[in-house]
Amino acid sequence: MNPAETLATGRPEPPRTAEDDAAQEILQRVFGYDSFRGLQREIVDQVVDGGDALVLMPTGGGKSLCYQIPALVRPGVGVVISPLIALMQDQVDALTALGVRAGFLNSTQYPDERRTVEARFVAGELDLLYLAPERLRLESTADLLDRAKVSVFAIDEAHCVSQWGHDFRPDYLELSVLHERWPDVPRIALTATATENTRREIAERLDLTAAKHFVAGFDRPNIQYRVEPKNRAEQQLLSFISTEHPGEAGIVYCLSRNSVERTTEMLCRNGIEAVPYHAGLDARTRATHQARFLREDGLIVVATIAFGMGIDKPDVRFVAHLDLPKSVEGYYQETGRAGRDGLPSTAWMVYGLNDVVQQRKLIDLSDGDAAHRRQLQLHLDAMLALCETVQCRRMQLLKYFGQTGEPCGNCDTCLNPPQSWDGTIAAQKVLSTVLRLRRERGQSFGAGHIVDILLGKSNPKVLQHKHNELKVFGVGTDLRDTEWRGVIRQLLAQGLLAVHGEYGVLVLTEASEEVLFKQRKVMMRREPERAKPARQAKAKGSRLAAADLTPAAAGTFEKLRAWRAAVAKEQGVPAYVVFHDATLREIASRAPATRAELGSISGIGENKLAKYGDGVLEVLAGTDAGEPASPTPDTPDLDFEPPPDDAY
Repeated sequence: MNPAETLATGRPEPPRTAEDDAAQEILQRVFGYDSFRGLQREIVDQVVDGGDALVLMPTGGGKSLCYQIPALVRPGVGVVISPLIALMQDQVDALTALGVRAGFLNSTQYPDERRTVEARFVAGELDLLYLAPERLRLESTADLLDRAKVSVFAIDEAHCVSQWGHDFRPDYLELSVLHERWPDVPRIALTATATENTRREIAERLDLTAAKHFVAGFDRPNIQYRVEPKNRAEQQLLSFISTEHPGEAGIVYCLSRNSVERTTEMLCRNGIEAVPYHAGLDARTRATHQARFLREDGLIVVATIAFGMGIDKPDVRFVAHLDLPKSVEGYYQETGRAGRDGLPSTAWMVYGLNDVVQQRKLIDLSDGDAAHRRQLQLHLDAMLALCETVQCRRMQLLKYFGQTGEPCGNCDTCLNPPQSWDGTIAAQKVLSTVLRLRRERGQSFGAGHIVDILLGKSNPKVLQHKHNELKVFGVGTDLRDTEWRGVIRQLLAQGLLAVHGEYGVLVLTEASEEVLFKQRKVMMRREPERAKPARQAKAKGSRLAAADLTPAAAGTFEKLRAWRAAVAKEQGVPAYVVFHDATLREIASRAPATRAELGSISGIGENKLAKYGDGVLEVLAGTDAGEPASPTPDTPDLDFEPPPDDAY
């Protein structure tokens, strides 16, 4: 561990008063929170005092406060480097709703808009300015930053600097210029996903080796991790959503554009509102679908991995994967988009033999040198270990990121433990079949044909090659087709088989000989019978409302959500920019009768109290909740301007 590294301890923060603590005062007045969480206090102090920081904190852990508050405390303007061009407008909208003076500069703006923001920056009329990393390559941008005082540089999504990472952005390699050109301005780099090696690479590439490292716990206890054997994936997805998350917002990840389109069409055909998102769609369509997801309740986005980084929608109730992610980092980043509000959410995935074959084949055919392919293989091996584990999945995830934990009691392997079985003989049958095809016939085939030989199927392909004459023909009738596919999948996962070439044929590895000739024992995972969910979701929104609320309070919660939706629509912002569900639930539970009582609710700072307080109190008093509260005169209607093709 870095000697300057701090780990989350779980100890409560020492009491501090607003009179002698500017950061605490801003936390309460602007953001409406009484106390910092976890490592936030220490990180804020480090940056406010002028020190550099490298922060690893899980999605939903409150990373943004770690640079927003120092930017408000220190003199000058906080500059945030973010790759999320398509989301900068929403980030600025959320800060504006809090009374923070924020702006952005990127390629979506017209020249007049950029000049206005630049003038506000130079005049000291901004608290925070968002920039895309590629803009720092422009000398005009550097000259602009020289014309005003910068309070702090925040480098968001810092894992983008890692060339071995899952979301590499070449422009991030240039960000060491921040320290070279502005050595007196503190820098804070933040990410939700990084192993120790990736963290070291971030520190080196951003010239943050002397920075203090803050590593929060990676555990997201509100997320239930589940992996099911893949068997008609689209129908499995439909059953999962209909049974457990009807009418709730979610993200479905697929490997290919065709799969995205096909899955979206299937969901819509079955009455589930969904939209596609992938690089093959034009920029306006992508922007429209992203805006709908942020602004509407209960919409599902079916996407490739091009979607989701920086999405700050707090009420995403599930993230589903129909294909195997390429790395644990990518998987953790994607599943972390669920349950940012801390309420129960699901990370659900289906996984099968074809996933392993496809990923192995992609690595074998990938560009790059041997070292690059070896790194890809290590990423995949870790992902396969997570899928095949018979232990707690949460513990496996934490172990990958260098942390420990106890069995969670909330993942599928805890709720319905799988059994291990001695698969040595089954493994030998598979490996012998591959070996005999190669030695006796000089042939190699894919998994399906190997299974047909083991099961003794006299189909045309088997008969054409006279594989019914092989000694191993029909020796595997003790297992079903799906069971043999599971055996091959696990042999691939354990490195006892390999995939070769563009056709994905199976070949032996050096380790295969240990099983065939040296009595190496092979333990395998036996898939448990699928258990029914512990409880089924009810109608749209009711699961959120029912949690810890009386029936009367649940009804008030729904009225508040309807009021919020109308306000958000009128102002052209996502609903969570007005208030998070957690804030509405607390309002419904406590039923404040005055502005002072309403102001004591977590998440309601002075600006939101002034802007929305009367509207909330009217809803609570039983007046017409259908009419939105009028925004204050200084809150303009915001039209969504779609980003250009290169914006994401």
